[in-house]
Amino acid sequence: MKRRRAVALIAVAPMAAQAQGPVVVFAAASLKNALDEVASGWAPAPRISYAASSALARQIEQGAPADLFFSADLDWMDYLAARNLIQADSRVDLLGNRIVLIAPRDSAFTLELEPGVDLAPLIGDRRLAMANVDAVPAGKYGKAALQTLGAWEGVRNKVAQAENVRAALVLVARGEAPLGIVYGTDAAAEASVRVVAIFPKDSHPPIVFPAALTRRAKPEARGLLDHLTGATARAVFEKHGFTARTSP
Repeated sequence: MKRRRAVALIAVAPMAAQAQGPVVVFAAASLKNALDEVASGWAPAPRISYAASSALARQIEQGAPADLFFSADLDWMDYLAARNLIQADSRVDLLGNRIVLIAPRDSAFTLELEPGVDLAPLIGDRRLAMANVDAVPAGKYGKAALQTLGAWEGVRNKVAQAENVRAALVLVARGEAPLGIVYGTDAAAEASVRVVAIFPKDSHPPIVFPAALTRRAKPEARGLLDHLTGATARAVFEKHGFTARTSP
């Protein structure tokens, strides 16, 4: 009997150790450079998974073990909130951003993003790189802006839809697409592209990056969220081109 009890204790120990693993963050792909730097100032180091907000939200819905969700728009945070999968009192609208039109660094043309603009001649028989326009926040913002400016119909059949905004950035950086729509912070992080123009703020819904603890978050995840909302993290985010927002 004593031997059986000893075996049982040995079996439980690894499970307890596993429960005390690192805080897991699911974050929008566009946050990578800034969030990696911010997270480096917090110990113990969290484990961060980057992807499109849409993909991450659905993974959380399916039971993925995330402690903190950092979305690139309000819609996907609302999606989890409606399913009672985040801690509502922890939710904070943390950052803002801009969307921009980019081209490879060696391109030389100029363009004004104003009503009636036509991007089709610049694209020719190639493609406009964007994140998925139906699900990924950067793609949704970009499509809304093009629709407002009257440019969507001219390019809708010329769009190369990437799984996230960083993948769209890569298409332009490699010269595989002559134009792309990404966040200003993405363009700043990639030396192989240049910003052709910034989309007017009133051409698309406000760009808001909210963060929240998930319903299953470890207690120590609260400390990381506090770190993300602090002055030190704010300075890093702003250095990377984000704008800080105040929680409602």
